[in-house]
Amino acid sequence: MTITRWNPMNEVLNLQREMDRIFNGIPAKKIRNEEYESAVWSPVVDVTEDADKYTLHFDLPGIEKKDVKMNFADSTLTVSGERRSAEESKDATTHRVERIFGKFYRSFNFPTLMDAEKISANFKDGVLTVTVPKAEESKPKQITIS
Repeated sequence: MTITRWNPMNEVLNLQREMDRIFNGIPAKKIRNEEYESAVWSPVVDVTEDADKYTLHFDLPGIEKKDVKMNFADSTLTVSGERRSAEESKDATTHRVERIFGKFYRSFNFPTLMDAEKISANFKDGVLTVTVPKAEESKPKQITIS
């Protein structure tokens, strides 16, 4: 008998595949993403958009900058990492653990062309702020009528 750790993100992935199959009538692409499948929690994120950029604010309390990875490919921003549990004291008894520890994963697909070379990120006080500028060709243009 093998004991496997339950991962709620696998359930979400399975549901997404099934919904794709039902609504599209064809099987969803089988893409294995180890970081996604091994994640045990997802940080909360605020996403704002203006004419020039998207800004994302990730709540990552208790996480160090070195434990966060960020990637941008094919119009998708991916943020992943891990929150490690604190050292347990042998002289203390833990009564409750409500914070989630372990690997996390979030990804966002952008609907317009983005300027990947100008993406910036800042990590301060447990908040990761990512700025994703829109490419010039995706910004609205004012047309002069002659």
